[in-house]
Amino acid sequence: MSVISEENVRGGSVFKDIGDDDWQPTEIESMCMNCHLNGTTRLLLTKIPFFKEIIVSSFSCDHCDFSNTEIQSAGRIQEEGVCYTLRVKTKLDLNREVVKADSATARIPELDFEIPPFTQKGSLSTVEGLLDRAAAGLEQDQAARRAGDPDVADKIDEFIQKLNKLREMGDGFTLVIEDPSGNSFVENPAAPLKDEALSVSRFKRTVQQDTQLGLRADDDLGEEPAAGDDLEAMRNEVLVFGTNCPECNAPASTNMKLVQIPHFKEVIIMATNCDSCGHRTNEVKSGGATEKLGTKITLRVTDPSDMTRDVLKSETCGVLIPELEFELGMGALGGKFTTLEGLLKDIKDLTISRNPFVCGDSSTTDRMEKLQQFGEKLDKIAAGEMEVSFVLDDPAGNSYVQNVYAPDPDPEMTVEKYTRSFEQNEDLGLNDMKTEGYQEEK
Repeated sequence: MSVISEENVRGGSVFKDIGDDDWQPTEIESMCMNCHLNGTTRLLLTKIPFFKEIIVSSFSCDHCDFSNTEIQSAGRIQEEGVCYTLRVKTKLDLNREVVKADSATARIPELDFEIPPFTQKGSLSTVEGLLDRAAAGLEQDQAARRAGDPDVADKIDEFIQKLNKLREMGDGFTLVIEDPSGNSFVENPAAPLKDEALSVSRFKRTVQQDTQLGLRADDDLGEEPAAGDDLEAMRNEVLVFGTNCPECNAPASTNMKLVQIPHFKEVIIMATNCDSCGHRTNEVKSGGATEKLGTKITLRVTDPSDMTRDVLKSETCGVLIPELEFELGMGALGGKFTTLEGLLKDIKDLTISRNPFVCGDSSTTDRMEKLQQFGEKLDKIAAGEMEVSFVLDDPAGNSYVQNVYAPDPDPEMTVEKYTRSFEQNEDLGLNDMKTEGYQEEK
């Protein structure tokens, strides 16, 4: 199957503009890798609800009937990796859509089964389709194994039977998709509500993972920080460094500054402006270390003036609105320093305005109505017509909501400190972090 360069895709020579409503597949003549005659490759740029754009490619050869289907991400490698853990309990769970990038690792812990990264092409399938593909891959060379090594062939046959039994949903199983590129996806049928069977966590890539993704050269160990940096001087100046626009990938500049938040701590605010497409974004990083205890802030919104409260949501913070049964996982919006009204607007943009599920072929009447009702409730909260509770749960303890009564306690806000669980420490990368004696030789 011929390879289509990203330059051709992004340059518009293969696909229509991303804003076109009537997307049509593009057919390209390409060589069949089975019989080496010419076949047909069909390419389609499409959107997955609550996810992103992908390129679906399908090849078929009329000469030898060979066919092949795969997907590629139409976007850039994400800043963080992603790990989906799905507890498959019913047959309906087998119908969930799964985007597995070629850099992703798929595991079924109950069978001690793992599909390593870069051993399969990216695919758009279901959970059941993923099981079928794994079983078909193991079945490929069984005839030769039975002739050369019958014992190994029998063990593989036994394992294939276990994979097939998973589809019968006897005791259920767990599917883990871990992708350092951040471009894999498992469908949440209950979106925008929380999926009790699905947990999503994000993580920082290791040097080895960056090297596998081509983001770092094999001999690149990273640059050492400058020895003469003065923290006091950094507090009084705006640092500027080059980057790429997250929307159009054109060269842009990011401004960074240390800011002290009253009655809290120091944070780093970064703002990016793109002169090419006009995209603007800002992000907040904690200026200090991870706190010893996690922080859970609960604010009861009782007055429209509460919408003007300053909110610092770190990249590790989750947002809950119990009255709407809504939960936003950590890392979904990144770090933000805004007002409560601004946070509501960002949530609405994420779940509705920028959601491909409300337009085009991906839309369904039931889900559109649910999303519209959810957006109306967010508008009522912003207008002060609906009393709700905002819960900011940050295991790293780096989030903050303004106390308008400071330095006195706020009667509408409670701040709870708690000890992180093992899973939360694992998500933050603290379990394997060595802070004492790390310079000692082993």
